[in-house]
Amino acid sequence: MDYEVTEPQRIGLSETETSRASRTYWDSAAGEYLAEHGEFLGDDRFVWCPEGVDEEQAQLLGPVTGRRVLEVGSGAAQCSRWLAKQRADVYAFDISVEQLRIAKDLDRRTGTAVRTVAADAVRIPFASGVFDIVCSAFGALPFVADAEDALREIARVLKPGGLLVYSVTHPIRWSMPDDPTPAGLRITQSYFDRTPYVETDAAGTPVYAEHHRTTGDWIRALTGAGLVVDDLLEPEWPAGHDQVWGGWGPERGRLIPGTAIWSAHKPA
Repeated sequence: MDYEVTEPQRIGLSETETSRASRTYWDSAAGEYLAEHGEFLGDDRFVWCPEGVDEEQAQLLGPVTGRRVLEVGSGAAQCSRWLAKQRADVYAFDISVEQLRIAKDLDRRTGTAVRTVAADAVRIPFASGVFDIVCSAFGALPFVADAEDALREIARVLKPGGLLVYSVTHPIRWSMPDDPTPAGLRITQSYFDRTPYVETDAAGTPVYAEHHRTTGDWIRALTGAGLVVDDLLEPEWPAGHDQVWGGWGPERGRLIPGTAIWSAHKPA
């Protein structure tokens, strides 16, 4: 990253400030992120979470061949590339131009091209009712100030009967330190404190922002957007999986969930 980050804070941010912080962070950190996690994510796999839930086996989206799919907060579009290989009609967007530049590098490396556009999840640049499926693997939804606004946009672009599946940090994790060891099994923050986690630069400008929602908040945001909740998958840590990713790891992951994968649909 090309700026110095001060001590993280819990402060309120507007949607505009949150979007600007996300764009700043991912434009700066995209290459570093890929260097650290690229081997685990692959160039054209669909990995839902640090627990390693892979769409190839999980089939949370159901059959995708011939379906029109939108990936929200695609990063370098690894998931979309996998979808394209399954012959889905896939589109992707991300707030970070640098992430999308890296996506084009991966397109060339894999020989699988993905149609991408730079956009914000609260202003999705597609017509209403055109997608069969919307998906997001830790993309965009934790990084908007108003999740219901983003979910309304997703509901708008879904066809009647269309499916939404997305993964986010499990809400219970927000009450604990970002420590994957047993020492992290302690409550240090109120589960009910929705004040976002913010990193600022030396001038005090927010350069990273992530928003916490409780489980109930997510249910209300989904239903408030006109969607019907179908399932909540809380992946258990799989035996033999030793990958540590920030606060995710085998020691704590075998005792508490680190990820929540929500499934919902737009009523027909």
